[in-house]
Amino acid sequence: MRFELVPMPDGVGARPRDGRGYPVPAITPWQDGEPQFALTDHGRSADCALERRCSVCGEFLPRGPVWRVVGPAESAAIAAALAEGRPYRNLAPTMEGPGHRACMLYAAMVCPYLARPNARRRAGAADGGDELVAAAVRGAARGGLGAVVGFGDYEYAVTEDRVLFRFLDLVEFLPHESADEHLAELRAELARGSTRTHGR
Repeated sequence: MRFELVPMPDGVGARPRDGRGYPVPAITPWQDGEPQFALTDHGRSADCALERRCSVCGEFLPRGPVWRVVGPAESAAIAAALAEGRPYRNLAPTMEGPGHRACMLYAAMVCPYLARPNARRRAGAADGGDELVAAAVRGAARGGLGAVVGFGDYEYAVTEDRVLFRFLDLVEFLPHESADEHLAELRAELARGSTRTHGR
């Protein structure tokens, strides 16, 4: 699905755009006037953590559940826990910050790496130093089922060179093979007004 056809939360619509028109997430660094989508900016991510802001749109996250997009390994682990009727707990920290439900549904649909299992991170993106931290291994296919996942809360730690998050208390699990499957859910979420809509 073409990204310009995906309903956009208003906070995302207010973000700067790249030359193609893609909105640039709040934690994405810029180099020479160009957004580096495959990287995470340490300072921007720290600001979002400290001020409880969405890592996609940069706006405030109200107290309560937060969402993130997960890859196939964590998606499979969550599915297994739910199938076995046991709580899901992952104590391993991640550099991927939380966001609004609508923003994460949108990000899952628009980001090529998140949206399709055969998509690959752009190879050759330079890893940053103190301020630019690689978000994932470039050139690796995502594979498997991804998911948009809600958690009751999160913890974070800001270190000298990275910002780490840990998510607690699973509240929602929306797996996908292709993130286009979330279109109806995104439209419904925007209609409920959990975040403002933009141009839809």
